[in-house]
This record gives sequence, C-alpha cells and structure tokens, in this order.
Amino acid sequence: MERTEIVDKLTVIFRNVFNSENIVLRDDMTADDVDSWDSLTHMAMISEVEKCFSIKFKLKELNKLRQVGDLIATIESKLQQ
Repeated sequence: MERTEIVDKLTVIFRNVFNSENIVLRDDMTADDVDSWDSLTHMAMISEVEKCFSIKFKLKELNKLRQVGDLIATIESKLQQ
C-alpha cells in the first residue's frame, strides 16, 4: 500500500474519531494539535487503525508513537511484514 493511501485512510479515521472535518494530517502532528485528542479518543483511534489496516500494535510500538509520522511509518512497516 502506498503512503498516500495510508494517509488518506488515516485522515478519514482521524476526522471520524476526533469529530472534525478540518483535520489535515502532517508528519509532525501530535495530540496537542487536535482539541479532542485525549487518552480515550487515542485508544478509539488506535482501534480503528487496527481494524482498517488489519494489523495489531504491540504495546512497545504504541509507546514509541510520538507524532502522526511515527504512526504512518509503523503502519507501513506492519503492512510489509
């Protein structure tokens, strides 16, 4: 799957989970950049990502996610396995 496809799918997930049609993903985006991004919506977003891409994150992978670019890179890596 191409990076642009991943970003497109993630954009839909983020807009649904965080209830904002204005979200435009950037590699350097963090929870601080999205008003409704808290621990509960974070887990909902991770769950939707796992469903959408048919992947499962390990706890140590989730702990390394600092920004959206990290999430994209981890998804890319998992899809290549």
